[in-house]
Amino acid sequence: MTTPATDWLRLDQQICFSLNAASRAFNGVYRVVLKDLGLTYPQYLVMLVLWEHGELPVKKLGERLRLDSGTLSPLLKRLEAAGLVRRERSARDERSVEVRLTAQGVALRERAGEVPRRIAGATGLDLAEIQDLGARLNRLTAALDAYGTGSPAASS
Repeated sequence: MTTPATDWLRLDQQICFSLNAASRAFNGVYRVVLKDLGLTYPQYLVMLVLWEHGELPVKKLGERLRLDSGTLSPLLKRLEAAGLVRRERSARDERSVEVRLTAQGVALRERAGEVPRRIAGATGLDLAEIQDLGARLNRLTAALDAYGTGSPAASS
């Protein structure tokens, strides 16, 4: 039995599968590239946010990374055990825990400088294509978030 190319129930017609496959492929490349830094991909994302923003409350860090505290806490615990970050209760709000880089965490930034170049090279895309893809994925994420919250933007 042949299936028409417009059969929307074919696996190759599922954008979610394409995104998932690309994500898994990215994770494999990141595993190799980050090995020398001693970081996993999720740990690398935490470090990126801290290198960019400095000290942050755990809640803000989780919002920025789109991770819940149950996922973020073990990541932070491992980064703290590795001597890259420090977690401390906020002096302003006892309920809040602040995360900051240690000197070792700050120093790791220089060694991580080659990671984006190596990842870009692995994609086979040029810089303009990478930027365009990133912009499209950001629009897709915003549209899906809006749809998930029932926002009017979801119908446009």
